[in-house]
Amino acid sequence: MKRYFRNIAKTALVLIYLVIVAGAVVRMTGSGMGCPDWPKCFGYYVPPTSAEELEFKPNHDYQKGIIIVENESLLVAKSNFKSSEKINTTNWDTYTKHDYAIYNPTHTWVEYVNRLIGALSGIPILIFTFISFWFWRKNKWITIISILTVFGMAFQAWLGKTVVDSNLAPYKITIHMVMALVIVAFILYLIYASKKTFKLHKYDKSFKTLIVIAIALSLIQIVLGTQIRQDVDEQIKSIGYNKTLWLDQPDFKFYIHRTFSAIVLLINLALLYLNRTRFLGYNKLYFVLVLILAEVATGIAMYYFHFPYLSQPIHLVLASMLIGVQFYIFLECRSKKEKIA
Repeated sequence: MKRYFRNIAKTALVLIYLVIVAGAVVRMTGSGMGCPDWPKCFGYYVPPTSAEELEFKPNHDYQKGIIIVENESLLVAKSNFKSSEKINTTNWDTYTKHDYAIYNPTHTWVEYVNRLIGALSGIPILIFTFISFWFWRKNKWITIISILTVFGMAFQAWLGKTVVDSNLAPYKITIHMVMALVIVAFILYLIYASKKTFKLHKYDKSFKTLIVIAIALSLIQIVLGTQIRQDVDEQIKSIGYNKTLWLDQPDFKFYIHRTFSAIVLLINLALLYLNRTRFLGYNKLYFVLVLILAEVATGIAMYYFHFPYLSQPIHLVLASMLIGVQFYIFLECRSKKEKIA
């Protein structure tokens, strides 16, 4: 069983990154409220494909929890019943968690696919957590972190519900994103700790301190980015999809975000300098620099070329990959003694 653990953890990591991609597409397309309830979608396991399915139907069998749109509000069936010719309000409760009552089939299915990928990502996590108990004697942390990953996924699912219930409250979206990165870190630890062989790296205290700073700066950048995206969402609500005006008058968070990108680049160049001059052996730093340059390029494209198609999700995914690679480098450099098998 143990021999399958690492590959299953890698599969989980890929799926978590796909969830991040799907979440970014949801944000880009404004589909966050495509399903107004959670975990179902308008009360269905498979969401409706047309607005007519959400209209009241006479002489129709309704199941408890099914949602219809009536007079620009959501009504939830209290129990199983068959409707009469006219709507009987005693059979329905008004949905009170928010007042968003718009059906857009594209938004609904984009959000639904996002949820499906999220549910799918939980399967390998449950599997490797079960297998992790075979590591208990050798490395208890593998079992502990595996269990924490399961709880992290449960907490992330609950966060997803609160995001929908709050009609996309900005701070909850930010917490949701940060929690996804915590889960990525857990899985990266498991991938690293379950290795059979460890490449020899030289321990360097200055390098270790600098990589921690680099990770912290990357996290700050991601948090700032989610806040800037919220500002863009507010602009969309007020001026529509005129992309040339979305960042016409950005607030101070945008300028901090842009300045930090230069600092992030300089910190990682310093890491590369230490790595090369002291022969430390952390070759993944080259990939880090590629990700940073690509991240800067997509940021420039969004600002100067008015949000080219897919530039927003690509920008977020690159940032998520960047902090993931940086964290893995931290795992490689955190110990003065590396095992060689």
